[in-house]
Amino acid sequence: MTTAHEAAVPAPTQPPTPRPPNTAGLRAAGGTVGAATALLDDYRGGEARFFASPTRTLLTHGVERPVPHGPRPLPERVAETLREAGAAGAAAPVVVGAVPFDQTAPSALTVPAGVRWAPPLAKDPLVALEAAAPATTGWEVRPVPEPEVYGASVAEAVRRMARGDFSKVVLARTLELSSARGLDLPAMLQRLARRDPGGYTFAMPTGAPAGPDGRPGCDRTLIGASPELLVSRRGGRFVANPLAGSTPRSSDLAEDVRRAAALLDSAKDLAEHAMVVDDVRRSLEPYCRSIDVPRRPTLVRTAAMWHLSTTVTGELTDPENTSALELACALHPTPAVCGTPTATAREVIAELEPFERGFFTGVVGWGDANGDGEWVVTIRCAEAEENRLRLYAGAGAVAASSPEAETAETGAKFRTFLHAVGADL
Repeated sequence: MTTAHEAAVPAPTQPPTPRPPNTAGLRAAGGTVGAATALLDDYRGGEARFFASPTRTLLTHGVERPVPHGPRPLPERVAETLREAGAAGAAAPVVVGAVPFDQTAPSALTVPAGVRWAPPLAKDPLVALEAAAPATTGWEVRPVPEPEVYGASVAEAVRRMARGDFSKVVLARTLELSSARGLDLPAMLQRLARRDPGGYTFAMPTGAPAGPDGRPGCDRTLIGASPELLVSRRGGRFVANPLAGSTPRSSDLAEDVRRAAALLDSAKDLAEHAMVVDDVRRSLEPYCRSIDVPRRPTLVRTAAMWHLSTTVTGELTDPENTSALELACALHPTPAVCGTPTATAREVIAELEPFERGFFTGVVGWGDANGDGEWVVTIRCAEAEENRLRLYAGAGAVAASSPEAETAETGAKFRTFLHAVGADL
């Protein structure tokens, strides 16, 4: 079975040559030593966009043209923006950025003025060098909602599922971190990327809406390290890699293996995972000439979590008119981040979550004018603004869920970002 990490989606043809790092003279399997980490080192925030996956690393600068908001479907607006950029002289234009949980809300997608490409971080030996330790910062941490309130929301959802209202809902909670010091986004990105170089690391400006007085909102950046590929496309073939069902890692090897084996044998988690995979298959089948869905899941690990994983592959019926982003929009939101039935789960989320998700559980990635691209589920992330961070974590509640277990799962998922900033719950 092809894994998400093996399913390569090539960069658009004739990408700009990456600027050689200091180690440009060295060679290694997979590319020049230091090419990928050079892009990581060169990220400075602002309008720069960084995205690293198991197939490539990219860093952009400037804005050629943003994708406009409007009533037409997002893939149509993106395709038109790419055509306009190409007609204006852009060589191999790409769109990079993020789509919110609510697809009708404004996206943060743009055709950048320039893109530098490199091989995957995981194939750059220099990524094994540890990032600098987080600066000593007195973080003030405020949970929203409080863990007890979150647990009560899970209990309410389980009660409604027991009477047959719906099958699953993903409920999230947040941690609001504030510091007297400014945020060091490049340092955070370094720690996220070097801790899980085989995953999907990103930093994307998302802006902020104007305030009631009409003044522009503050700069905002979406930053994180997701383990989950929503969908990628290369020519006529696609890969989707839904994750659902999780357990925290352990620093003790024997216990870590025991937890992984227990997850593979958990009736509750396997049922939750099957629900997500079935939805992915149903969403993609209308676009497919063929589709392959393995019978049983495997495991994906990050530094903090084990996840049940299924790699879905297939061949498109009409690849010329079916972009990676169109597939992503057809899939989004999956039951892995929303629930099922989708409409009911959305209503429950709106009722029980005391905050707006924004770009959390949305989609982040890139696409080119040929329709190829990689789009990732926006989890294990935070939104950064001035001296504040809002961290997000969610857990899938099904009829067999317990408030204590789901609260503990979200706490474990927070560890990815808390480690990056040197904070604790």
